[in-house]
Amino acid sequence: MISVALIEDNRLVREGLTAMLDRTADFTVVASASSGEPARLRDAKPEVILLDVGLWDDDSLRVAETLKQEYPDSRVIIMDLLPVHEDIIEFVNAGVSGFILKDATFEDLVSTIRSVAEGAHVLPPQMTSSLFSQIAREAVERGRAVAMEAVKMTPREREVIGLIAEGLSNKEIAARLQIATYTVKSHVRNVMEKLALHTRLQIAAFAHKGSG
Repeated sequence: MISVALIEDNRLVREGLTAMLDRTADFTVVASASSGEPARLRDAKPEVILLDVGLWDDDSLRVAETLKQEYPDSRVIIMDLLPVHEDIIEFVNAGVSGFILKDATFEDLVSTIRSVAEGAHVLPPQMTSSLFSQIAREAVERGRAVAMEAVKMTPREREVIGLIAEGLSNKEIAARLQIATYTVKSHVRNVMEKLALHTRLQIAAFAHKGSG
């Protein structure tokens, strides 16, 4: 039996998936929750965790990172509409093992869970022929995202720094760059860590100093 935990804040989706998975011969749903609080899964010790990327009250990237820290033996599958490349590589970097699109069939979901439980890494089918997929697969196999390992600022991080200096909020930056808000938060956190800063004002001051 493959033990599965489900983190999904839409109650109808959560209960529907739970019922369908429980009726599948080799699956058992050991836990379900509306948020990513790790304590809710502590006693369940699931082999596979299905995580909705659109949690209303939480940052799914942070949840994925926390889950992998708390449950290193559990494999995490992200459920989303077609994610952007940048979001995927950040989730890969966080230790996520697979992605399933929300418009996929139930058979696709079952197949993805089985593959991930067996140790495979699964990207969305739309990504498999792209150059990015090759980079992401290499990152997964090597246990790190090679595109994110440089000590220097990435071009995207420099963009975020510049927009913070302009006084934009995370939501406004996300709209300007056409990326998710949680992705902006992740970039801000990375910038703070790399520059040993603690506030957005310090980031803005750094940007103005650098341009002066």
